[in-house]
Amino acid sequence: QVQLVESGGGLVQAGGSLRLSCSASISTASSKAIGWYRQAPGKQRELVARISDSTNYADSVKGRFTISRDNAKNTVYLQMNSLKPEDTGVYYCNVNRWDRWGTLVDYWGQGTQVTVSS
Repeated sequence: QVQLVESGGGLVQAGGSLRLSCSASISTASSKAIGWYRQAPGKQRELVARISDSTNYADSVKGRFTISRDNAKNTVYLQMNSLKPEDTGVYYCNVNRWDRWGTLVDYWGQGTQVTVSS
C-alpha cells in the first residue's frame, strides 16, 4: 500500500520555473534517501537530485534546481528554475528505506511530465 504521487509538472517556456511535489504514504523522515530522477524519451533514467547523508545534484542542474522535504507532511519537493528544453522528461520521485526485515527497498511514483519549450 506504499504510494508516492508526483504533481506539479506541465508545459513551461525556457527560462521559466516549476515546483514538483511528491506526496508519500510512508515516512520520509525515516528514509535512507529521497530523490528525484528523470527520463527523456528513448533515454535511461538519470539522477537529478538526492538527499541521503548529504545533498547532491546532477551537474546539469546544479545552481538551478533545489531538492527539499517536509517530513511532517511526508512530502518531497523539487524547485526547478531557469528551465531549459533539455530538462524535458518524466520526473520520478524515489524513496529508499528499510523494510520490516531490514532490507533496503526503493519506492517509486508514477511520474509527472515536464515539457520545456523553446
